[in-house]
Amino acid sequence: MLSFSINEEDKIMEFLLEKKDDFQQQILEEAVNVREKIEEILLVGNVDLLNNAHKLVRYIVEQNEAAIIAFAEQEGEAWATHSLTLSFKLEWVQAIRRTLWKFLYEYEQLQDTFNNVEVFFDLEKKVNEQVDQFLKAFFIRYSDYKDRLILSQQNLVENLSVPIIPITPSICILPLIGDMEESRMYIIEEKVLIEIGKLGIQVLILDLSGIVDMEISVLRKLMNILDGTAMMGCKAVITGLRPEIVTKMVRSGVCFGNKAETKGTLQQALQDYLIV
Repeated sequence: MLSFSINEEDKIMEFLLEKKDDFQQQILEEAVNVREKIEEILLVGNVDLLNNAHKLVRYIVEQNEAAIIAFAEQEGEAWATHSLTLSFKLEWVQAIRRTLWKFLYEYEQLQDTFNNVEVFFDLEKKVNEQVDQFLKAFFIRYSDYKDRLILSQQNLVENLSVPIIPITPSICILPLIGDMEESRMYIIEEKVLIEIGKLGIQVLILDLSGIVDMEISVLRKLMNILDGTAMMGCKAVITGLRPEIVTKMVRSGVCFGNKAETKGTLQQALQDYLIV
C-alpha cells in the first residue's frame, strides 16, 4: 500500500498551509448548505468546522489511522451531545475530500510527485479509505453515544415519574400525577419495590389526587403493586381518590380490601402517621 515518506508529508503539509485560505474557501464553496451554519454549529456545539477540517487533512496526509479514529469518535460524541444535523457533517466531510483532491492535484502539477497513473490511483485509494474510516468511526460513535444519551434521558424521566419522597426514615410519599398507563405502572411497581427494600420504608403513602381517571386494567395493576408492597413488609396508604375513580372501582368490583388503608387527603394521612 502506498505511503508518503516523512519528507513528502512535510512538503505536502507545507504546501497546504501556504494555501490555507484558498483551501478553506474551496471547502466553503463545496459545502453549500453547511457554510451558512458554521457560526451556529460553533455556538451550539463548540465545534470549529474549519479548524477541524485542517486537523483531519493533516491526519490523512500523515496516514495516522489511530488519530483519525480518535478524532472521529470525539466528533461523533460532540454531534450526538448537541443533536447537530448529520447531513451537515456528511456534506462537510465530502467537501473536505473533494477539496483535498483538488489541492493534491495542484501539488502534483507543481512537484511531479505522483509520476505515473498507478501511483496516483494508489494514493486515491488510500486517501479515500482514510476518509471513509473517519466517517465510519464517526457514525458508530455517534450512534452508540446517542443511544446512551437516550437511555439516560429515559431513566431520568422514569425516575421523575416515580418521585418517592422520604418524610421520615420509615415513611415516604409517592405522588402520582398525569395519565396512568400499564407501561407506566410497570415502572412504578419496579421503582416502588426497589425503594422499599433500599430505604426500609414501612409506610408508603400513594397520593392519587393528581390523577383524574384510571382504566380498570391500570387499577388491577395498582392492586398488584399493593400486593408487592405488603409482601415487602410495607404498609400502603392511598389518598386523594377522586369520585370518578371510586365509582369505576365499585361498578367493576375492584376494591383495595385489606391491601391498603385509604384516607381522603394527603394531609389526613400525614396527620395520622406523623407526630406534629
